[in-house]
Amino acid sequence: MNIDGPRRQASALHRKSGYRWSVFSRVMAALFGGYAISALATAALSLLLPRILGAGRADAVLAATLASFVWYTVVVIWVFTARSAWRAWAGVVSMGLVLGLSLLLSRWP
Repeated sequence: MNIDGPRRQASALHRKSGYRWSVFSRVMAALFGGYAISALATAALSLLLPRILGAGRADAVLAATLASFVWYTVVVIWVFTARSAWRAWAGVVSMGLVLGLSLLLSRWP
């Protein structure tokens, strides 16, 4: 009678569920993190572009909104190419903090 069989099966099941949670975490980071980063980038760019380039406010909002599609796509690709789900979340959170800080500073008089 082989005693290692149930242990090996339990270990394989644990690895499979860990992989599933990792994929689920990456999907959540891509969906919600990508949305948050694209929204923050759109808001920050729409406030910064008129100051930097001297563009009109409507043109700045249009350009920032078009660029948000690129931001979202880049975040989704990056989340799934990161080595681990932790690194994916760390990148999304750090980028969100940088963009949030730039948004706050762009509103400063």
